[in-house]
Amino acid sequence: MSDSLTLDQTANDAPVVTERAARRVKQILAKELEGSLLRVAVNGGGCSGFQYAFDIVPDRAPDDMLIERDGVGVVIDPVSLDFLRGAQIDFVDDLMGQSFRITNPNAASSCGCGTSFSI
Repeated sequence: MSDSLTLDQTANDAPVVTERAARRVKQILAKELEGSLLRVAVNGGGCSGFQYAFDIVPDRAPDDMLIERDGVGVVIDPVSLDFLRGAQIDFVDDLMGQSFRITNPNAASSCGCGTSFSI
């Protein structure tokens, strides 16, 4: 995957994918077409105004940011990237269940389940 942001080339405020998240993405993508990526986006809606969306896509758009970690790719579109600057994308397995969780320094508040936020 060329033109990608890797952990060795950290941009000042680029989102970071944790090792746990990369491991889970790798498990998910193993069942998808080769070359598939995880898309993380921010959409309007949710109980706090914005919500995170996760989707598997076959390739990236030309203006997507590609974050590569441990052999897997996560893409973020430019509009969503503005909301995700400095965020950490993690995967948690706790009493509430398994999910990708985003720690977002741009969020002024978020809902209890962590899937929506406000700025």
